[in-house]
Amino acid sequence: MTNPTVGQKSLVVVGATGMVGGYALRYGLDNSDVKNVTSIGRKKLGISHPKLKEVLHQNFADCSPLADALSNQDAVVYCLGTYTGSVSDAELHRITVDYTVEFSRVLRGSSPGAAFSFLSGNGADPTGRSRLAFARYKGEAENAVLAAGFPHVYLFRPAYIYPVEPRNEPNISYRLLRTVYPVFRVLFPNQVIRADDLARAMVDLVLRQTHERQGLILENRDIRAMVESHVPLGNRVT
Repeated sequence: MTNPTVGQKSLVVVGATGMVGGYALRYGLDNSDVKNVTSIGRKKLGISHPKLKEVLHQNFADCSPLADALSNQDAVVYCLGTYTGSVSDAELHRITVDYTVEFSRVLRGSSPGAAFSFLSGNGADPTGRSRLAFARYKGEAENAVLAAGFPHVYLFRPAYIYPVEPRNEPNISYRLLRTVYPVFRVLFPNQVIRADDLARAMVDLVLRQTHERQGLILENRDIRAMVESHVPLGNRVT
C-alpha cells in the first residue's frame, strides 16, 4: 500500500454488499484521492484490500457501537436500503428512515465535518404529502440527513438503476425493466442510470465537497449530466 498523500480522504461506505454500494466501494478502493475505506454492513464482503477496513454491524437501530469506526472520517456514501414490496411497511420505514436517522446521529457526533452522499430515490417527497410510502419515507430520510448538520450533503435521486452486471432481480418489474433497458435508455434517457455511474458520481462529489449551499439535490438528469460532463468519474466496470 502506498503512503497517504496530502489531500487524500477517509471514506465510509454503508451498504457495500448492495448493488450501488458495491460499486462505490470498488471505486473508492481504486481512487487515488482516497487513503482508506471503511465498509459498514451486516454481511461480510469476501474481499481484502490494503486500504479496506471492514466493520460488521447487525443492529442499525443502534449505531452507538460504530462511534469509534466513524471517528475522523471525511466522507460517507450511504447506500443502505431495501426494495418496496420486499418488506412490510413498518420495516420499510425502519430501514429507510429510522436507520438513516440513527446513523446520522452517531456520525455527526464522531465526524461533524464529514460530507454525506445519500442514496435517495426518484420522487422522494420531503413534504410528506405523497401517497407512495417509498416517496414519503425517502423524503423523511432526506430531511433527517439535512437536519443532522453536516457541512456538505448530497441527495441522489436516481430513477431506474441499471444493474450492469447480471443479478437475481428482486421482482418481475425489475426483470422487465432490465429486459427493455436498451430501448428505455434511448427513449427515456433521464429515467435511467447505470449503477456504476451512479456510484462514481456519489463518491466523486462527496470527495470534492464543493457546492455553495448546505444541501444539494441531484435528480436522475443531474446525475447523468455529471456522468456525461468533464467531471472525472474514472473507468466504468464492464
